[in-house]
Amino acid sequence: MFWEKHATAEKYLKTWYDTARHAHWKTPRDVKASYVHASILKDNRIVFNIKGNDYRLIVKFNFEKQWAFIRFIGTHAEYDKIDANNI
Repeated sequence: MFWEKHATAEKYLKTWYDTARHAHWKTPRDVKASYVHASILKDNRIVFNIKGNDYRLIVKFNFEKQWAFIRFIGTHAEYDKIDANNI
């Protein structure tokens, strides 16, 4: 698990997971209402700032089926090295 290497991320990622698991988001704007600092990308991808922006989480959503696909979890420095729209 990611937090085995980055222990300070664990409680924040678990909180995000618990929130997402119980959410009924229908659109990216619904997600943004819950996470005002999230960034909406193309193709239903959303970037979440985890632990005050120390970490980044990219999730691709299928809102119709209520599925969330984690595409990336990493430090802010690692995030800077990727293309968030295509990972």
